[in-house]
Amino acid sequence: MFNRKQRFALAALTAAALLLSGCAGTGSPAPTSTEGTGGPVTGPVDGGTLTALLLSEPRNLDPHGLQNNNRAQALVGNALYGTLFTADPDSAELIPSLAESLTTSDGGTTFELKLREGLTFTDGTPFDAAAVEYHWSYAQDPENGSNGLQDSGLIVDMNVVDDVTLEFTLERETPRFGARITLSPLNWIASPTAHEAGAEAFDANPVGAGPFVLDNWTRGGTLSLLRNDDYALDAAHLDGIDVQFVADTNQRLNALATGAADITMIDNWGITARAEEAGLQVVEMPISGGQLLAMNQTAAPFDDIRARQAIAHGLNLEAFNQIINEGQGTLATYLFSDDHPLFNDVALTEYDPERAQELLDELAADGKPLSVTFTTFQGSEVVGEAYQSLLSSYDNLTVEIEVVSWAETGRVLGQKQYQTTIAATSFQEPDTALPRAYLGGAPRNSVGVNDAELDRALIDGTNATETAARQEAYQRFSTRFAELAVGIYYQREPLVAVASDKVGGIQMYAQGSLIPDTLWLAE
Repeated sequence: MFNRKQRFALAALTAAALLLSGCAGTGSPAPTSTEGTGGPVTGPVDGGTLTALLLSEPRNLDPHGLQNNNRAQALVGNALYGTLFTADPDSAELIPSLAESLTTSDGGTTFELKLREGLTFTDGTPFDAAAVEYHWSYAQDPENGSNGLQDSGLIVDMNVVDDVTLEFTLERETPRFGARITLSPLNWIASPTAHEAGAEAFDANPVGAGPFVLDNWTRGGTLSLLRNDDYALDAAHLDGIDVQFVADTNQRLNALATGAADITMIDNWGITARAEEAGLQVVEMPISGGQLLAMNQTAAPFDDIRARQAIAHGLNLEAFNQIINEGQGTLATYLFSDDHPLFNDVALTEYDPERAQELLDELAADGKPLSVTFTTFQGSEVVGEAYQSLLSSYDNLTVEIEVVSWAETGRVLGQKQYQTTIAATSFQEPDTALPRAYLGGAPRNSVGVNDAELDRALIDGTNATETAARQEAYQRFSTRFAELAVGIYYQREPLVAVASDKVGGIQMYAQGSLIPDTLWLAE
């Protein structure tokens, strides 16, 4: 089994980067150490074109339509638009990039964002505070369908002070708002001039200020990027990146093993273990939360708490791990990983097959025998099959499987057109991910939970500045989450980069968002 301690070793910052006191810096984060993972032993070299395999192709290149996480199009977004901030993968502290600092003087209601001086987009227009205001305002309009809607929705006022300074006010105290930036397309700023030209023109020529520019994009084929020699930070090492999209995880691993590709993201612990056995580099992002079996509480059958509790008690997650990961996965028994400063020992689920059968019998006696459709996605069929198999021994319960493409996630989760499905709520900082997923009425609350006690715990955790107060709030959240059987966390999410031994400078932030600036290829 691969060494789970192969993690990032970032250079120490010269000044504190905590949001409460502000952050400052002079460039991109230092390259990640991959010592012991089989990568290059020499220093970075310039040149070469890297072939990257990603899970799903974007619908368009508008930063608002891209998803800032390891499975989706984070590499593309980071390459074209650069980042305002990245974050230390262990501490989640902000690391400035195209931005210079983010500070608050009142505990997290009013913020000042400072940009670097003299930034321009690749079309020559200024990358200034007005450009940030444009994109954050665009994200706030529900009709635009931005993936940054929920995070930008916290902003109630913005004021461009000067070319490099944007002041903004939130609707409630959110001391660690910077984490919301790094988890969303709020981190990616495109040229307003190019963006206003319309979707078709922008897809043909997306204009950002990132380390790469678009060369060409053949839909269903390759998206080719070339180095931006005018990048404001240190120039990227690579001449280019060719991005291809392959849904099947085994195919992506085989391409690396045969030399047909250089780097990919792997979303399966069993396959990750096989990657290490094959001598490939394995770099894991430390994370809490994880992947869960979401249950839609807005419609039958899971609007009845007994149905949710029956499934939560009925699934043997150890056996589930054996089926889907060859036993290699890390169970998400608790909300936080054991080394997280907010760890509590409240178990999120409890395997109790006798209680599960009692609940199923009770539902049947009320004329509601449980019939469940499990919606899974292409490449993740094994999760649905494991669910169906492990619940097949119970009376008064039937399970059917529906397989859809990853392009259907918006319909399935966004529009809640499912009964139970796969979802993920992974995080370093809980203040962003958990309110997004579970706060009543939140746009990304795909399970439909709306509970005053759960909401109070989330808001208290988000507002608190002292560790003890945060611990207490998230312990209340964990307890209530388990009582309501909101969802079933079945494993820590594998936010894993796998690469050949030629690839150096592998570095991620937030939810496994791969940074292109520091990547390089050995000669």
